[in-house]
Amino acid sequence: MMPDINAILKIITRSQIWRSVFRQGYPNTDENRSKTIVNSWFLHIHPVKVRKHTLKVSYTWGMGFITFFLFMVLVVTGIYLMFFYAPSIERAYTDIQALETSITFGMLMRNMHRWAAHLMVISVFLHLCRVFFTGGYKRPREFNWVIGVILWVLTLVLSYTGYLLPWDQLAYWAVTVGTNIAGVTPLIGDQVRLILLGAMEAGPDALVRFYALHIALLPGVMTVLIGIHFWRIRKDGGLSNPDEITEDQTEGAA
Repeated sequence: MMPDINAILKIITRSQIWRSVFRQGYPNTDENRSKTIVNSWFLHIHPVKVRKHTLKVSYTWGMGFITFFLFMVLVVTGIYLMFFYAPSIERAYTDIQALETSITFGMLMRNMHRWAAHLMVISVFLHLCRVFFTGGYKRPREFNWVIGVILWVLTLVLSYTGYLLPWDQLAYWAVTVGTNIAGVTPLIGDQVRLILLGAMEAGPDALVRFYALHIALLPGVMTVLIGIHFWRIRKDGGLSNPDEITEDQTEGAA
């Protein structure tokens, strides 16, 4: 005798475990389907409606998805690399050498991390170009455009803070030049340089600070802003439409 599926679903959806996770019944009615979307962050973050032309690769270039995918690659490979790296001037360079020669998948993970970082800088820039040339920065999306520009700056800063971590000659002098440039900023230059280096020149303090910025502070801020960026896409009605009529145009036509 076949079991009654509806009876089984009713028992499951009335259980405390189901309610603690999903907070609504099984999505077999319009009401429960609506509650499923509203109560799920992963589903609610998507726009209610998507304009057909925005699904075309020729319009979006897929840069937003590519950028997010590269960010996830950086997170996963970065966590792996953290297990085999210590932010110490005595160990940093030798740890990188060990990754290249004696750690399982070490060279693969390091190269994936490095190339994903380079590609992410390019993809964020192309994403900004696409949004600009399709008018995606216009009303009501001004706030999300600002968030995107901040994410672009954070991407550059993340790439820069990771530059010092190998502690080789190329990294040392690149960071020295960069912090010296920051040091000539009017009024706050000396303070900015001291905050970055923790001393008068690149050394142990600078390595620890760049490491903390690279693995904790900047990725945390970027994760929050990415969430806000996705949320604003939903609240602003999905991706931009070059043919949509703004309130100003409507008032003018009236």
